[in-house]
Amino acid sequence: MIELGNPAFWRATVALCLGSFMIFANVYVTQPLLPMLADEFAVSPLLAGWSFTVTTLMLGLSLLLYGPLSDALGRRGIMLATMAGATLLTFALALTEEYVTLVLLRAVQGFLLGGLPAIAIAYMGDEFSKRAVAVAVGLYISGNSLGGIGGRLIGGFVGDWLGWNSAFLVMGAVSLVCLALFVLMLPASQHFQPRPLHPRQMASDLLGHLRNPLLLTAYLIGGFNFFIFVNQYSYITFVLSEAPYSLSASFLGLLFLTYLTGTVGSTLAGRVALRLSQPWCMALGVLILISGSLVTLLPSLVAIIAGFFINSFGFFFAHSSISSWVSHNAERAKASASSLYLVFYYIGASSGGFYLHPFWEQGGWPGVVAGSLLVLSLTLAGSVWLARRGRTVLAAA
Repeated sequence: MIELGNPAFWRATVALCLGSFMIFANVYVTQPLLPMLADEFAVSPLLAGWSFTVTTLMLGLSLLLYGPLSDALGRRGIMLATMAGATLLTFALALTEEYVTLVLLRAVQGFLLGGLPAIAIAYMGDEFSKRAVAVAVGLYISGNSLGGIGGRLIGGFVGDWLGWNSAFLVMGAVSLVCLALFVLMLPASQHFQPRPLHPRQMASDLLGHLRNPLLLTAYLIGGFNFFIFVNQYSYITFVLSEAPYSLSASFLGLLFLTYLTGTVGSTLAGRVALRLSQPWCMALGVLILISGSLVTLLPSLVAIIAGFFINSFGFFFAHSSISSWVSHNAERAKASASSLYLVFYYIGASSGGFYLHPFWEQGGWPGVVAGSLLVLSLTLAGSVWLARRGRTVLAAA
């Protein structure tokens, strides 16, 4: 087994972090480019958003496939194949001339991008000791957030300077470097034990989780929180690209540095959970997200940025609490329970734009905030219900 601190640990962990960075940079590279894509292809903000939402949708759905496949066929090969395919598609995206083609390629790319997130932690579980896994997972998750920030910065700055096509070319070059380092650094599997696929058992486990009202409520809270949070970023790019702000794509990319407070929120959630139950932590995170959304209504660029810093802290505070709660409260098949949560999470990201679009059309940014508060009030109510239901269960026990 790979032990904490030895050279193999650092090689494998850095490789997985680079892979994580590459995956999420590709997912989010189009978000600061949305106003540019809308102008280039003469499409509405809703249609421009498809270049992002279809990717997260397909990534979420793919998680149900890659985990069981890797149990039967192995981890490393699937990660390499899907990363290579996604990299080729990034270069292909730079050559597209029709928006329909761009969206279709992003859909296929999203499906391929799900390979590493679905398998990476399972690879760690096979090859790392328990102490090493605990440290490696934390570093790996930091790669997720840095990839999201890095992809948006690449899209924003390169798109602003050289055009949206060049943003994909640069993203493809970065992906190629990450892939090469991943191949060179990630050790071959030594402890993987293949297991036969059992589709009936898999389906039974998933249905069992969906029939559990507590788990289903947690899935909906996390999915609908992300439904609002990530799509607020998409619509605020249109606000900030117009007068009186008139920000370029470069500065729109910098807006996503607000994700950095999410790292703090995720870290603090575990500590706060020592004093409050995790459902109350979920509720607290949603309240912070509501507060940040209201701050963005102030007619000031500083206030909007501050609001998104608050939003990011609150969202990731709640997200970390929900992820941990699902893992601890699934009665069986904990891995599939956590995977199902991520499916709700990414489907939420892909569908929120459709919900918020009518609010945007009718009321601009204040309309988007009003639509956000409607949904967040429901996730807040769900969190409070989970907290009270959990207390009832404990009292009965």
